[in-house]
Amino acid sequence: MHPELEKALKVLKRGGLIVYPTDTVWGIGCDATNAEAVDRVFALKQRDDSKALICLVSDFRMLEQYISSIPEVAYDILKYADRPTTIVYDQPRHVAENLIAEDDSLGVRITDNEFCRSIIKYLKKPLVSTSANISGQPTPGMFKEIDQAILDGVDYVVNLDRNKKNDRPSSVIRLKNDGTVQVIRK
Repeated sequence: MHPELEKALKVLKRGGLIVYPTDTVWGIGCDATNAEAVDRVFALKQRDDSKALICLVSDFRMLEQYISSIPEVAYDILKYADRPTTIVYDQPRHVAENLIAEDDSLGVRITDNEFCRSIIKYLKKPLVSTSANISGQPTPGMFKEIDQAILDGVDYVVNLDRNKKNDRPSSVIRLKNDGTVQVIRK
């Protein structure tokens, strides 16, 4: 196991927060089933907990464990997406209550990042993924743009891909169980 993966897993398993590279922007992460850790993410970002966070899963099988009913169109959207795509689904289950939006929905992305997939595989749980910035501040496109308050507020900062530039967050699509499709962010 890669040493960075091992260090991050130790922190996540004890309810800690990490800053880590994703398939989009640098993220703040925690175990998506741990409500106390999710609360710490909201506090660190200085974000109102009525604004939902998203989480990452490793594959469709894991997605199906955490979403009660996946609209058939989701499989097509994800199959043909040309960039990372987060889908907001109705009726999530088995995640921290404070991760679920007031309308009983949750944004989930099947990650394409090898490091993220490995963390999720070994953690055996979804991983919270929210941009590594204080709410209302610009999303950092590179590691060096992350505010020191964020770096100081987590328990571990993953030492990988620090020179990689990626300032493009995922597309976000809302899929309701009634068949409604809404593009939230292109």
